Amino acid sequence: MPPGADHRRPVLSRPRGPRPALPGTWARSDWGLVIGALGLSLVGALLVWSATHNDAGTAYLTRHLLNTALGVALAAAVTRTGHQLLRAVAPVLYLLSVLGLVLVLTPLGSTVNGSRSWILLPGGFSVQPSELAKAALCLGLAIILGERLDRGAAPDGRDVAVAWAVAAVPIGLVMLQPDLGSALVLGALAFGVVALSGAPKRGLALVLGLVVAGVVAALTTPLLSDYQRDRLTAFADPQADPQGIGYQTRQVRIAIGSGGWQGQGLFEGRQTQGGFIPYQQTDFVFSVAGEELGFVGAAGLLLLLGFVVIRSVVVAARARDAFGRLMALGVATWFTFQVFENVGMNLGLMPVTGLPLPFVSYGGSSMFACWLAVGLVNNVHLSSLRR
Repeated sequence: MPPGADHRRPVLSRPRGPRPALPGTWARSDWGLVIGALGLSLVGALLVWSATHNDAGTAYLTRHLLNTALGVALAAAVTRTGHQLLRAVAPVLYLLSVLGLVLVLTPLGSTVNGSRSWILLPGGFSVQPSELAKAALCLGLAIILGERLDRGAAPDGRDVAVAWAVAAVPIGLVMLQPDLGSALVLGALAFGVVALSGAPKRGLALVLGLVVAGVVAALTTPLLSDYQRDRLTAFADPQADPQGIGYQTRQVRIAIGSGGWQGQGLFEGRQTQGGFIPYQQTDFVFSVAGEELGFVGAAGLLLLLGFVVIRSVVVAARARDAFGRLMALGVATWFTFQVFENVGMNLGLMPVTGLPLPFVSYGGSSMFACWLAVGLVNNVHLSSLRR
């Protein structure tokens, strides 16, 4: 090199790509993330058991633990997948998730609580594709928006437009079910990833305005089912349907309010053990924590959920490539919004949309999707480690 040459690394040089998966995968995992998620699943098992043991014995507890075990296995498989291979198959996984959402709208789909969101499988099993679409959308958006970032530039208008189109497909299919809660999560996930990628703020403001217009249209047109419309009506006026959805939300508030600081004790909550709250093991499992574990227990549950989100953000900050960083940030956005919506509807601060509490609520598809997300974040963590 001639004398006086600048030895500094060029500012816009391509960052070093992710290293291949290292030996001893689990030993090098982000154990804070894994243990936090496992703790949430096990606390959820106790809350689900408390809410269902009077009517179903240990049936829901057993299934919840089985779903957790299968979820951990899925996370392990994704964790051990080479980062470059995961990046290569991301478009395929996205297309498979879209195919699942399309199949829901065919005769293979099944309607539950006013939404055609399920595909029935042999042996009494079922799958909810909208849950798995959340993980697939994290992958799809990270692929599209991360390519230019790895070259040292922010995504341009074309990249952002493609990202919105990729997000609009599953959101539109979910709205056709209709499943407003899952559509809101997918929309929040997409908005968060696009915003964090450095996209122009004017475009974000325009999209936010379109979203608001879309929500207004959903509320003022026949797009939503009568069941979902009743939920929104009960949120605006809890006395509008005192024997229907209004009864459910009122009982949830009574349960949480009666818990006090220390709660009435596990398996001792009057509202929970009296069976006053329908679907308490799914949408309203947080009310079990509020009533039986009190403010202290419910706050501890929220802190553990927050810890999982923070670990995801930390992994994103240490990622060696933009694909991994945006994927981990997508997971953090997904969990944050879904926790906010679920806890908010339990407290009467948000409308009831049928969203489960991540890792805690009973449900196979939700549990699998959450643990897949753990696997994705852990995969990014491993790719960031140096030999």
